[in-house]
Amino acid sequence: MRILVAGAARVDAGKTTFSTGLIERTDAVGFKPRAGNDYWFDHDDYRTATAEGRLYGKDARTLAAASPGSVEPEAINPMHRLWRPSPGAGTGLLGADDREFLVDRAGDRFVVNGTVDLPESVREVLPLADARAVSTLAEFNEVMSEVHLPAQEALLGDVAESDRAVVESYADVARPVQAVDPDAVAVVEPGRLRVYDGDRYVKACAVASGGPRAGQLEERVGDVIDLVDPEAATRLPSLSSAQRSDPAAIADAYERAYDAVLATAFE
Repeated sequence: MRILVAGAARVDAGKTTFSTGLIERTDAVGFKPRAGNDYWFDHDDYRTATAEGRLYGKDARTLAAASPGSVEPEAINPMHRLWRPSPGAGTGLLGADDREFLVDRAGDRFVVNGTVDLPESVREVLPLADARAVSTLAEFNEVMSEVHLPAQEALLGDVAESDRAVVESYADVARPVQAVDPDAVAVVEPGRLRVYDGDRYVKACAVASGGPRAGQLEERVGDVIDLVDPEAATRLPSLSSAQRSDPAAIADAYERAYDAVLATAFE
């Protein structure tokens, strides 16, 4: 069983909360193929990880803690990017408005942005002595094939070997890894869940890739779900912070939603 959790909103869709409760309900392993956080806006999370010379985010930490057995965040999240706000004109090395990438972790290797001055704490706490530095998009693309792709392929093997896997996407990206075909897709946003058949969703992703924004590397959830009807839809109740921190409480509150997801997965 493989279930993909995607978000219909770019931020704060509720993906991690939903995934955590689903992991609790199914005793699945949670995976976060790609993630990132901001040195400024997520500084507490940054400090929590880097206190041990590591780089991961709270989503991966939460999914790892909810998964059965002893799971490290890096084992389920092979690629993590650290950003920083970048006020002013220009989009930086990776073309992101108002922010610049500082460091990537891909597996156990690091890639740094050679066009910026890294914060002193980043240089002090992360093992960057052997990190690859990139200063152009061409260099970054080369490193992607040498460093990032092997880390992603290793994760795909882990997902394939898992009897039950919950794969959480990032932002509003429709499909975080192309080689994983889900049995069901849960698209969440504040207050609402829509459930899609995995095969139909994957076909809609293929159609969307040739749509108005053809050529982009990642299809967006909104473009995909415009092309396919949901198998089920239900409301998601709002949860207190105490509930959101307790996987069992999430599983109880979202019981009807998880029933709908599993019914679609096992059709």
